Amino acid sequence: MHSLASITPLGHAEPRVVTLGSVRIAEVADRALASVTCRFGREKPFRAAARTLFGTALPEPGKSVAGPVYSLFWTGPDQWFAEAPEASHEDIARIIKEGLGDNASVTEQSGGWARFDLSGAGVVDMLERLAPAPSRRMQTGDATRTAIEHLGCFLICRTAGERFSVIGPRSSAASLHHALCAAAASVA
Repeated sequence: MHSLASITPLGHAEPRVVTLGSVRIAEVADRALASVTCRFGREKPFRAAARTLFGTALPEPGKSVAGPVYSLFWTGPDQWFAEAPEASHEDIARIIKEGLGDNASVTEQSGGWARFDLSGAGVVDMLERLAPAPSRRMQTGDATRTAIEHLGCFLICRTAGERFSVIGPRSSAASLHHALCAAAASVA
């Protein structure tokens, strides 16, 4: 029998947390992630089923929302990413598909992305060095696609001016983390 152990996107047994100056960078490895797309012609039943399943209305373009279990952010027309605790939603795609039925296409994304939560007094200065996103103007619940270094990422404002999440490709987690740390060190 195999004795396998899961590792974080940065390759460790436990998520890595780094504090540089006033910026805290925390690897997040306890969230399941799935993409959710409304099927053509199914908008009305999709939105009703989504509200029931997620416990909140779907976020509009450029926004994110947090429900009782799921957090969602808009990724494109009629497309969202849904996050939930991995402990209870390890099979998130199946759970969501069962809740939305034929109204949606759902794809597992947990293993494809890395999330880093950023917080602290210098976080906006740091983000301005990294991404062409309006981080200083972002309000709580804003979400956008952006580039950090050469990587396509999502930037979610959790608390205006104080807390953000960066979600980028897991295959480049180490490069993304290095860029975050270098930018944090530059404002320390």
